[in-house]
Amino acid sequence: MRVIAGKAKRMPLRTLPGMETRPTTDRIKETLFNMCQPYLADCRFLDLFAGSGAIGIEALSRGAAQGIFIEQNRQAAACIRENLRFTRLEDQARLLITDVESGLKTLEGEEPFDFIFMDPPYGKGLERQVFAFLSHSSLWKRDTWIILETALGEPLEYTQEYGFSIARIKEYKTNQHVFFVHASEDNI
Repeated sequence: MRVIAGKAKRMPLRTLPGMETRPTTDRIKETLFNMCQPYLADCRFLDLFAGSGAIGIEALSRGAAQGIFIEQNRQAAACIRENLRFTRLEDQARLLITDVESGLKTLEGEEPFDFIFMDPPYGKGLERQVFAFLSHSSLWKRDTWIILETALGEPLEYTQEYGFSIARIKEYKTNQHVFFVHASEDNI
């Protein structure tokens, strides 16, 4: 796995062995960031369930001003730290080693994010908890993109009850990126 584009282009990233953190492949990451690129300059990017930090690091490499990473697995957090150091992006980053809900509570009241990306473990309902929290949070604004990486066919209609609507879905072989906006916003 590597950084695809930007100031850290082609730099390899370390990941944990095994599939516990389920890294996003370079090809899928490239597709995702091709869709986001026009909006990344100087943005605030939140990477939830950050794993190796590859998504947030890609955002920083491509021009995000700040990346916040939340990861509760201490080995994965050490991997994020190492990747940030290696790519020389640590000055733009902040790592919270905690569960996502506690991390979000810690961040509450800070400046809202332009992008909130989450790739939770599949089938545990953790994304629903994030949407419930965000529904009454100051961490997002009307034009924030909330992007969920999840298994294909995952039911997501419940997000409407929290005030979010699906703006776009990009499907791959076994998973998908679902882009959410505030329910009153136009599609992306």
